[in-house]
Amino acid sequence: MAEKKKKILVGGQAVIEGIMMRAPGAYATSVRRADGTIETERHEFRSILEKHKSLNIPVLRGIIALFETLKIGIGTLQWSADKSMEDLEPDKTVSKPGTLAKTASLLFALLVGLGLFFVLPLTVTTKFFEIERDAVLFNLVSGAIRITLFLGYIGAISLMEDIKILFRYHGAEHKMIFAFEGGCELLPSEAKKFIRFHPRCGTSFLLIVMLVSILVFALIDSIIISYIGSISLGVRLLSHLPMIPFVAGLGYEAIKLSGRYGSTAIGRVLVAPGLWLQRLTTKEPDDAQLEVAAVALKSALGEDYEKFVGDKFEADTVQ
Repeated sequence: MAEKKKKILVGGQAVIEGIMMRAPGAYATSVRRADGTIETERHEFRSILEKHKSLNIPVLRGIIALFETLKIGIGTLQWSADKSMEDLEPDKTVSKPGTLAKTASLLFALLVGLGLFFVLPLTVTTKFFEIERDAVLFNLVSGAIRITLFLGYIGAISLMEDIKILFRYHGAEHKMIFAFEGGCELLPSEAKKFIRFHPRCGTSFLLIVMLVSILVFALIDSIIISYIGSISLGVRLLSHLPMIPFVAGLGYEAIKLSGRYGSTAIGRVLVAPGLWLQRLTTKEPDDAQLEVAAVALKSALGEDYEKFVGDKFEADTVQ
């Protein structure tokens, strides 16, 4: 009988010249400074889902987890950016952006993302394909355009040297999590034995959300068409936009399902697109990058690290 692995919430994110790792009760971000040292910042954190068990229901828990992950991710990315600026101009006092500037920057990025991956596919499909009344075909075409734009965007930015480094840290994050899940010591020499493609990666989550959106939006359009006989671009935008959190929640459940049944046919089907996408979003890391991943994960685990050493685990959620 196969050894039963313990469930644990461990995940992470690549940041500028470093990695954020999240473990039960805390998350830590480690970055490689220009002088070769590793600087780490750790924060205690308990999810709303831990504090309020009544919210831990399918789909809703995914929406909550997504917003928490975004909040942590944006904060740690900003911290790593501040450290990078300090290294670029060591003789100057780096003025950190205020709350208003951060909010404006975030809103701008959100609007650009919605415009590129949400409004543009619907607009192109409406203007160039006469299939407005065919809910399924319309959303298959707009979904294909959305995924093509996403892949094109990833492919384009992957040519940038800074993004190549970011993707190497992404690969280091996955390898170190694999080492932890496999009961190995958190050392570069152990982590480098593992592959860089992790089935519960946030990149996989984004792709699954795009696939799930095709089904959900087709259902919404079918209901609207059955009542009013046709559907305009404006109605599509207004009816699809509020459903994005719901679609994200369904994507979260799909990732959890793939983790639970990863060895089955349905699990492999759910995981396959994300693993393929990680060939673009991860690169092979070097030992120095794996060292940063190890420091971040050890710091996130904190005093509990020794308790976990030697056990085998499986991540219970997407990060």
